[in-house]
Amino acid sequence: MDQHGDELVDLLQLLYQDVPLEQRGARDEQQSDVQLSSRVEQESQNWQRNSLSSGIQTRADAGREQRKGVPEVIFGETKAVPQIIAIAQALLNGSGRAIISRVQPEAMVSLQAAFQAHTVYVREAARAMVIYKSDYVRRSTGGHVGIISAGTSDIPVAEEAALIAEEMGCRVTCIYDVGVAGLHRLIEPLRNLLSTEVDAIIVAAGMDGALPSVVTGLVPVPVIGLPTSIGYGLGGKGIAALLAMLQTCAPGLTVVNIDNGVGAGSTAALIANRVAQAREHHTQ
Repeated sequence: MDQHGDELVDLLQLLYQDVPLEQRGARDEQQSDVQLSSRVEQESQNWQRNSLSSGIQTRADAGREQRKGVPEVIFGETKAVPQIIAIAQALLNGSGRAIISRVQPEAMVSLQAAFQAHTVYVREAARAMVIYKSDYVRRSTGGHVGIISAGTSDIPVAEEAALIAEEMGCRVTCIYDVGVAGLHRLIEPLRNLLSTEVDAIIVAAGMDGALPSVVTGLVPVPVIGLPTSIGYGLGGKGIAALLAMLQTCAPGLTVVNIDNGVGAGSTAALIANRVAQAREHHTQ
């Protein structure tokens, strides 16, 4: 674990431990306590400043990506525009970037206007937005994530996963509309994907949710099943797809919840980034 990770662990121990301060070692008291107390005070001040400036209490986690490899994503669907702006501003101040998912169409224009001084990238199909400070540089990890959708109706959720994987530094290759209703469409694109050292694959599917099991039975890399809320009748709204993926007989398939593109993208990217790191060390 790096120094930043060690400090965070020490901070948690300080906050939750039952041992009195005077019983800790002299070195801990002299070297760690001042730094940890300063960090606690700084985080508290940041939270209070964000709350007072907007009138809305927010506690943005700008250090999440440094701590665990996955950035914080603002879930925009259930938030008012002022809440989104307050959280996004805190993330911009802390990390230089704010990612917003499931942005309501009426909120998109307001957010673009509020952050017109920044670089704003809109992923229309996913209803997602990324705001960057002018000096922000997105790192490249060398990880490679493949994203496959069964049908065109699954693309919005697949695009959400693609956005997250890209923001986590991965190269992303998308293959869309190759579901089991015309399985011959899958063969050549999948062969090409496997020839490019893909590290993890996300497969988005609604209806019967069969495609992730098919792909998992053919490839030697981890597959993330992403059920989408496409379907009707008994088992509709993604329920049949989710259950089918959970009942797969193809080993190597992991499943996220219905329409959870953020979860699928972040999981695949974590895998890909670890593989890329190992690959880099192996070639040195």
